[in-house]
Amino acid sequence: MTHPAIKPGNVAVITGGASGIGLAAAKRYAEHGMNLVLADLNAEALAQAKDALAAFAVKTLAVPTDVSNLAAVQALKAAADDAFGQVDLLMNNAGTAPGGGPFDHYDGWQRVLGVNLWGPINGVQTFAPDMIAQGTPAAIVNTGSKQGITSPPGDTAYNVSKAGVKTLTEGLAHQLRHTEGCQVTAHLLVPGFVWTGMTRRTGRTEKPSGAWTPEETVDFMLARMDAGDFYILCPDNDVTPEMDRKRIAWAAGDLIENRPALSRWHPDWKAAFDRHMAD
Repeated sequence: MTHPAIKPGNVAVITGGASGIGLAAAKRYAEHGMNLVLADLNAEALAQAKDALAAFAVKTLAVPTDVSNLAAVQALKAAADDAFGQVDLLMNNAGTAPGGGPFDHYDGWQRVLGVNLWGPINGVQTFAPDMIAQGTPAAIVNTGSKQGITSPPGDTAYNVSKAGVKTLTEGLAHQLRHTEGCQVTAHLLVPGFVWTGMTRRTGRTEKPSGAWTPEETVDFMLARMDAGDFYILCPDNDVTPEMDRKRIAWAAGDLIENRPALSRWHPDWKAAFDRHMAD
């Protein structure tokens, strides 16, 4: 069983498609016979990704795209429409980091919010109306992050961008559900620790044992899409689904219990959090 949008001859548009989760998804879609439109800011990496997909018996279009720019995303859609006529799966996956703290690295804030948040907004605004009007099964997948849910200290800008993606995608799912005749589904992909170009920037040269590969993440995503899940909360080799649920519940509890902000990392609440995780 697969999501009904994922079938031979259908078309998938993937931003951030030149590497990592995006490229892994492209390969899986190609295995299902889907034609591909890859978008990425890095034209050289995009060309290499297209070459890597040449072994599959599908058509692949590579379109250099700055997803933070609405006109560029509109040009991406025009290119997809010209080549294939319609889009059946949109994966708003392009992302960047780091951003910055609450009162520093303003340029980093602009860049991270532009790509991570405005990218999916531009994608949804540009592609969703025609995907709905097609009247055929389709899907929109937005890549979020656990940092957009639990907001760990460190990169506030990144957390804000991914919290926005969560809210955007929830609103999208609700709107699609209440649109008469709509056959488009929305899904929030929430990866765990994944070994990608972004995590390599931390100075690591080999995949840590706790990390999943992009392929493992995509396989999990496809299985949960097949099951009809909206929230696709991925584990990894270090963090189990139960650990994720407990961490998310604790984060929500800060508001409910009126604890200090981000109490999980507050020294006065460390023991209580540890008990919560052990229970």
